[in-house]
Amino acid sequence: MVKTFGDKVIAFNSQLNYTGQLPDGFMVINPFMDNPETMVVMREFYHKYYNDTFGRRFIVGINPGRHGAAVTGVPFTDTKRLEEVCGIKMTTAKSHEVSSVFVYEMIAAYGSLEDFYRHFYINSIFPLAIVREKSPGKWVNANYYDDKTLFAMTEDYMVECVRKQINFGLDTEEVFVLGAKNASFIQKVNQRAHLFGKMVVLEHPRYIQQYKQSDMKTYIDKYLLAFKS
Repeated sequence: MVKTFGDKVIAFNSQLNYTGQLPDGFMVINPFMDNPETMVVMREFYHKYYNDTFGRRFIVGINPGRHGAAVTGVPFTDTKRLEEVCGIKMTTAKSHEVSSVFVYEMIAAYGSLEDFYRHFYINSIFPLAIVREKSPGKWVNANYYDDKTLFAMTEDYMVECVRKQINFGLDTEEVFVLGAKNASFIQKVNQRAHLFGKMVVLEHPRYIQQYKQSDMKTYIDKYLLAFKS
């Protein structure tokens, strides 16, 4: 039986498990192990939008936010967008992720969800959420590049995960990288591991929402122009 693109993503997500070292004060969150419903809604999403054997173009984020994919298992998708836009309800969690707002506005400008996800696959270079302890018992979002030791400890795992995803049928000649700092680190990884060809760098959705919200349309147009070039 031929596996669909969605089947491959579901299998990949189901076996995600970071067992490497982390610097003191950092922790990895694996939503697929922490909440059984995350696995359920993630499967529903990929069966709904990736139930085919077509290849996709790759959009690469940093690592999932605590209120987005770290809850739903779907990159740049909080529970609000998952239910209201994708039609998939999550009952055990409620979340609002600012990056999700931009991404789904951009998808609406692109066309239908079906058309966008037919052509694009989104994930992060490090596919699980990372948090750091800001003060005793208080954990906040962290990026894999926030600490040199953290990057060094997670780099091999990132390469392994990307190689597995490329085998889904991803176009590696040109990839879209979200965030300039993310791109600089991915370039270092790419020089060693030779994963991608051309990298097109786009502003990260969180940066746009936090600092450039009044210019959202301009950034949406920039995304769409890059995707259609």
